[in-house]
Amino acid sequence: MRVLHLTDPHLFADFYGELRGTVTADSLQSVLDHYGIADWRAHRVLVTGDLIHDDSAEAYDRFRDLMLPLNLRVHCVPGNHDIRGLMRPVCQWPPFSYCAWEEVGDWLLVGLDSCLAGQAGGAVSEEELERLAEIVGASAARHVLVFLHHPPVPMGSKWLDSVGMANGEQVLERLRTLGRVRALVFGHVHQEYDDMYEGIRIMATPSTCRQFMPASDEFAVDDRPPAYRRIELRSDGDLDTQLIWVDQ
Repeated sequence: MRVLHLTDPHLFADFYGELRGTVTADSLQSVLDHYGIADWRAHRVLVTGDLIHDDSAEAYDRFRDLMLPLNLRVHCVPGNHDIRGLMRPVCQWPPFSYCAWEEVGDWLLVGLDSCLAGQAGGAVSEEELERLAEIVGASAARHVLVFLHHPPVPMGSKWLDSVGMANGEQVLERLRTLGRVRALVFGHVHQEYDDMYEGIRIMATPSTCRQFMPASDEFAVDDRPPAYRRIELRSDGDLDTQLIWVDQ
C-alpha cells in the first residue's frame, strides 16, 4: 500500500494569505501538482494537522477544494492551529476522515488527536491511548501505522522541543506494548525526521509551505522548499519511504 504524507499546509480563507512570505494555498497546490505529474500513485493520503492558520471555516473549505481532485481517501488529524469545531464538518465526510482508523490489506491506519486546547505543545490523552488499544485489539491487521501531529521524540531544537509532546515517552512505550505498531508519522516540526524506536519507524515530513531551521535554539525559519513524503507499506511489516522536496 502506498501512502502520501502531507502536513502543515497552514491555509487561509484568502487564497493569497501568506505565512512568512509564502502563499500557502499556492504552495500546497505546487506540491499536489508535483505529485500529480510523477509516476508514483498513492492509495491513501495522511494529513497530520495545521490544515489552516487563520481560524476560519473558509480555510477548511479551501483545503477540501484543493484535495478533492486527488480522488483519494484523505485521513486527517488536528494540529495546534486547527479548530476542531470547524475542522470536523469538513474532515468527517468522505472522502475525508477525522481521527479515524482503516484496515487496508495487512495494515491498520489509526489517527490520533495530540492537541491541547489553547496550547502549541501537545499530549496524547489516556482516553486516546485507550481508544488506540481497543482499535488495535479488535483488528486482524498484522501491522499498524499511527499518525498524529506532535512529535513524540525530541528534535534537538530548544524552542521546538518546548512545544513538543509532553508525554512522548509514555506514548512510545504504549505503542511498543501493542506489539504490532511498525510506524508512526507526525507533523508540527516543519522539518525532516526519520529514526527507529524499539522497532517502530518514526518519521516527520516537512511542511507543504515554510520550514523551521533544524537544531536551532531560537525560532528560525529555513529556506528549504515545500515537501511531501511517499511511504510504501509492505505486507511483511517493513516500509520504504522517500522524501520529496518541491522546488517552485
